[in-house]
Amino acid sequence: MNYPIRVRAGALIIKNNSILLVEFNDEKGIHYNLPAGGVEPNESVIEAVQREAMEEASVDVEVGPLAFVYEYAPHLNFNVYGNTHSLGLMFECEIKEGSTPKLPENPDENQTNVSWIPLSELENIKLYPNIKEHIMDYVQNKRNIELIEEQVLEKYR
Repeated sequence: MNYPIRVRAGALIIKNNSILLVEFNDEKGIHYNLPAGGVEPNESVIEAVQREAMEEASVDVEVGPLAFVYEYAPHLNFNVYGNTHSLGLMFECEIKEGSTPKLPENPDENQTNVSWIPLSELENIKLYPNIKEHIMDYVQNKRNIELIEEQVLEKYR
């Protein structure tokens, strides 16, 4: 079955006043993304965050609360990023002890690095999507959204 909206999941990793970003170099030049990607069949959103953080930044993460939600609606954006409608769920994450960010052995095409970017320099980079202001607002005024997972709810008798 084909769904009208693709669900994406990502990791917002902040440490020592820096943010962990995936670096790309392509026809748009050098730009950055949060470690994120589409949720696969038979995978929870939390599992997708963990998988994407490992695939794109080689880190094992503890997934925390939902930090913010990003929607890309092609018909409202002149299809600038393609024609797939997507909803991105970005979770606050912490890197597990003993795990160190690095370029994966088999990086995505055009991925050139994994970088800690000081929050004070965030305004000077190209980040897709351009959610720099939202990231800074989140860091300064944390307000989380709880993800309710069916498997942890009390069952009716």
